Amino acid sequence: MKLITRDGTGLRRRGLAAGAAILAVVGAATACSASHPSSATVAATPSSGLQSTFVNTVQKVLPSVVEITTSAGLGSGVVFDNTGDIVTNDHVVGTATSFSVLVNGSATPLSATLVGTYPASDLAVIKVRATTPLTPANFGDTVAPKVGDVVLAMGNPLGLEGSVTEGIVSAVGRTVGEPTGSGSPGATLSGVIQTSAAINPGNSGGALVDLAGDVVGIPTLTATDPQIGGSAPGIGFAIPVSTVTAVARQLIASGHVTVAP
Repeated sequence: MKLITRDGTGLRRRGLAAGAAILAVVGAATACSASHPSSATVAATPSSGLQSTFVNTVQKVLPSVVEITTSAGLGSGVVFDNTGDIVTNDHVVGTATSFSVLVNGSATPLSATLVGTYPASDLAVIKVRATTPLTPANFGDTVAPKVGDVVLAMGNPLGLEGSVTEGIVSAVGRTVGEPTGSGSPGATLSGVIQTSAAINPGNSGGALVDLAGDVVGIPTLTATDPQIGGSAPGIGFAIPVSTVTAVARQLIASGHVTVAP
């Protein structure tokens, strides 16, 4: 499928120059005559309840989202259990068998090794053997997300550790094609979640979560606009958590997937 591009391919951590653009918006005020007094305008602000929910969700999930670095580049991963297993994308792993893992908020990388891959679903599991247990995320595979649900994407886009974007579930049950490259044979992914949360290079393998803090998907792809040749804003895709858990459990148990999800 030509309109889909992998979101994490080719991003290198070293030498990354992250630029920040500041947009200044200047508004013009219109004077009112004495016979037509102006009325005060009250700026809309998010409700304190919703804002607290966003903050609490980020604080709950972000410790479970890690940065994964190989000799080819970097991506993201999500701690799957309390024994050090981390789920990510197959295309983040590529052909590597050893990895450097950086836990959110830590400056000390951890070593990890490959547990197994399942290219057909673009999923892989790696394992960290750390003296301090990692914090597993809650994989909410009992409730499927609905169109309109608010979701947050957490990962390391452009190497910016622990970044969070927000959006909604735009559609469910999509079938998209993933290109070949970076050691991955490509795949046709079915049942994926479409989201308006921004997905950028480096988000691959991270977490798409609902406001309860449950992982509902693993971001993996963005759409491209054939007219402009770049990413199409607000169209990203995530592997549903039901597929993620089915594959991860089999890889952890035997290193292979014998029952396709």
